[in-house]
Amino acid sequence: MLATTLIRESETETDYSAKETQQAIATLTGVTKRYGATVALDGLNLALRPGEVVALLGPNGAGKSTAVRLLLGLIAPTSGIARVFGGDPQTPTTRLRVGAMLQVARIPETLRVREHLDLFRSYYPHPLPMAEIVRIAQLEGIEDRMFSALSGGQKQRVLFGLAMCGDPDLVFLDEPTVGMDIEARRGLWQQIRTLANRGKTVLLTTHYLEEADALAHRIIVINKGKIVSEGTPAEIKNASAGRKIRCRTRLTAELLDTLPGVVSVERSGEDVVVMSDRVEETVREMLRRDEMLSDLEIARPALEDAFLALTTKR
Repeated sequence: MLATTLIRESETETDYSAKETQQAIATLTGVTKRYGATVALDGLNLALRPGEVVALLGPNGAGKSTAVRLLLGLIAPTSGIARVFGGDPQTPTTRLRVGAMLQVARIPETLRVREHLDLFRSYYPHPLPMAEIVRIAQLEGIEDRMFSALSGGQKQRVLFGLAMCGDPDLVFLDEPTVGMDIEARRGLWQQIRTLANRGKTVLLTTHYLEEADALAHRIIVINKGKIVSEGTPAEIKNASAGRKIRCRTRLTAELLDTLPGVVSVERSGEDVVVMSDRVEETVREMLRRDEMLSDLEIARPALEDAFLALTTKR
């Protein structure tokens, strides 16, 4: 359900023009959602386009689940407009084209895997064949096992298979690889990429930031109900966190924090890790002040660094 080809790091700015928004298959336009005095979403604008995997990231309570529930038609906005395939997300015809794998999902433990798949297939006029669902969700060999007897990772694969039963055009994946081993996780990643290549759209929420980095064409970071950054994984990393300097130095963290371009300083064992948005100036000054500086490494930040920079400075 999630999908994407390999990330095109060579892509520069993504053009989020009005024309592209019109081509979107799902949108939230000026959406605010309140729960009493709590504002979960605050004037949010979001668009999902055909054939892309979008990772929706944010700390707990940022509004991710609310955005997903609005697009699924499970709740209505306090103000603003939610549209899926040009219509109301709550209509049955719209829901037939949507698949969802949610962490809050609860299905009977006393049915076999095959029985669950048969039941969900019956909800759709043109479901995928059973064999195809079993292949996509990597369920070979466990079709006749009781759901209660499955491991956590196997249960996740069943939930993925259920979301695929109707061959959806829009898929929501909420923490899809929790509990999976490395082989199963990489297998699911490949199925997500295949879906995107077929023109399907996937909205992914995950706490595994390497998963978002590996799969997403576009990342949207939200915090306190608002979008704080949006772009390709490379754009998010480059724009938000500068670059990382790792070295061994006699300079104190307090002194390093005063150097030009330094965003943050932390100790990692005997090493010091410095984030800087003017790395050349920072390194020159460090070398000038400590001629014994050693083991110098300079690297682009990981998505985790960018995520923390975006969500902790607000």
